[in-house]
Amino acid sequence: MTIPRLIYRSLRQHALSTLVTAGSIALAAGLLMAVWMVKTQAQRAFTETTTGFDAVLGARGSKLQLVLNAIFHLEASPGNLAWADYEQIAKHPAVKAAVPIAVGDNFEGWRIVGTVPELFTTVEFDAGRRYAFASGGIFGDGREAVVGSFAAQKLGWKVGDTFRPYHGLNFDPAAQHEEVFKVVGILAPTNTPADRVIWIPIKGVQTMSGHDPRAATDVSAVLLQLRAATAGIMLDVMYNKQGNRLTLAYPTGAIIADLFSKIGWFDRVLELVAYLVALVAAGSVLACIYASMSARQRDIAILRALGARRRTIFGAVVAEAAAIGALGAVAGFGIYFGLLVGVAEVIRAQTGVVLAVSEWHEVLWMCPLGMIVLAALGGIVPAVKAYRVPVAETLAPVS
Repeated sequence: MTIPRLIYRSLRQHALSTLVTAGSIALAAGLLMAVWMVKTQAQRAFTETTTGFDAVLGARGSKLQLVLNAIFHLEASPGNLAWADYEQIAKHPAVKAAVPIAVGDNFEGWRIVGTVPELFTTVEFDAGRRYAFASGGIFGDGREAVVGSFAAQKLGWKVGDTFRPYHGLNFDPAAQHEEVFKVVGILAPTNTPADRVIWIPIKGVQTMSGHDPRAATDVSAVLLQLRAATAGIMLDVMYNKQGNRLTLAYPTGAIIADLFSKIGWFDRVLELVAYLVALVAAGSVLACIYASMSARQRDIAILRALGARRRTIFGAVVAEAAAIGALGAVAGFGIYFGLLVGVAEVIRAQTGVVLAVSEWHEVLWMCPLGMIVLAALGGIVPAVKAYRVPVAETLAPVS
């Protein structure tokens, strides 16, 4: 037990430098794990979040803008299409379901979306899952609203509450509408962008005071469920290649995946920063232990005089470095969970998409193990110095 005691005593005697070094390792490990998990989970969550729809039909413009506007409720609408366009696509034999939406209003920054009751009564937003109500029920044709669970929670709304919408997608206190809407239903959580939306009848948006009366029957987009993948290809040709007035965004998941591929450089920058922090942490281990070698030479010489082999001393110093790495790796999980919870909360608040904070991934053991190995490598140089400590000269009395 002499070697473990030596390691423990050294760590305790140099507690401040040990904690600082372990802290840098914890930062590197936590940052690496958080970057990796946010990247993989966010990409999967966004590409798989279609709210049950295969495609989006909208005005001529960007497919990505259409998807972000209609599925994630993040972008402005690229324009309107006529109600007749909705009726035409709804009757197409390749279309299983078509749901129109109209946007252009908010309540204190929370987006208001006009739609039809069929969105909540017939559409599966995920395989085998339809929208359910935590309280209340569906709206009719009047001035009523169904509120997503997250929006209702943040606004403190319950069934029976009333509100007046504001014009535009950005909150402007001076742009309040005259109409008063009553909350008739609160949706159960879906962990999709629908949780952040205030839903009202589509006529409520089309006929609201202050809106252009010429657009009283226009819609912002049409959400489509298709009967087969070949239907999407056929409609893509019809609208995007042969037509020049409307745009079909299909498939929605592939469009979001293309977005992530374009911003992949940002993930790589964060990874590079984390790797640099890891290298600095390994250098800190080297500097921390190497600086203490002069004060520990006599202890090492005594151990050698008592029979300890050079390779034992070498191994003890490397083990000490690995122990510092292990302390940092364990503490890194605290930093990882703190970062992941914070980022997940921001993503949920901004998009409605929920990341699985407790999800396990092989990076959660590979990264800490890698940090321990890196710390051990940082201990090799001071271990070589300990290996070369001259016993006779070190123990000789000073004249």
